[in-house]
Amino acid sequence: MAWKFFVGGDWNFNGTSEEVKKIVSTLNDRKVASADVVDVVVSPPYVFLRIVKSLLRPDFHVAAQNCWTESRKGWSGYELLLLGESNEFVGDKVAYALSKGIKVIGCVGETLQCESGATMDVIAAQTKTIACFTISGLGNWNWEGCYSCWEVDSELCKWLQINVSVEVAESTRIIYGGSVNGANCKELAAQPDVDGFLAGGASLKPEFVDIINSATVKSSARGLLPRSIEDP
Repeated sequence: MAWKFFVGGDWNFNGTSEEVKKIVSTLNDRKVASADVVDVVVSPPYVFLRIVKSLLRPDFHVAAQNCWTESRKGWSGYELLLLGESNEFVGDKVAYALSKGIKVIGCVGETLQCESGATMDVIAAQTKTIACFTISGLGNWNWEGCYSCWEVDSELCKWLQINVSVEVAESTRIIYGGSVNGANCKELAAQPDVDGFLAGGASLKPEFVDIINSATVKSSARGLLPRSIEDP
C-alpha cells in the first residue's frame, strides 16, 4: 500500500497575532514539495485557528491542538486542575473526534521509561486505547543509549500488525514527534519506518520549509512510502 509523507507543525502556545501572520506569510511564499508527495498540517494556538485558516495557502491544512469527549461542557479552572488524562480518556477523545468526521493525530510516547527498557510497554498501553488515522511517536528518545525514533516506529508498526491487523499496520502513518529540525530532517526522513514528522519549535522558523521538503528524500528513495510488513 502507498501513502504520502506527513509533516505537521505544533506551535504549542507560541506567537502573537503579528508573529503568527509572519509565520504564515513565510510558508505561503516558499516553494515546497507538492501535495502529491507530502501532507502538511500546522497546529496554531486555539485563538489563532481562524486567522491561520483564512490566510494559509490552500495546499496546507490546519489542526486544533486538543479536543473534548462531547460537544458542550462547562468547566471551571479549578475543575480542570483536577482532571487527569488517562489513556482511556485520550481514547474517548479520539473516538469522539472520529465520530464527527475529524481526522486525528494521536500522540503516544514515554517520558523516562526508556532508561528502564519499558518504552514499548508504555507505548503499547497507550496505543491500545486509541484508533486513529495517524499515530505520532512522541517522547524523548535517547539517541546514544536507547531506542532511536525509527526503532520505536518499527516496533509500533509490528505491534499494530500483531494486535490489530495487517491492514491497519499498512494504512497507519507513524510519524516522529521528537527533535526534528532543518539539519537532521533528511537523515530521519530516509529511515525506513519514519512516515513523517510532528515538529515543535522548528515549525515556527523558516527551517520548517526544509522539513517539509525532506519528504522528497523519502519519495525518491521508496516511491510513495510502500511499507513492507513481515509475517508475525
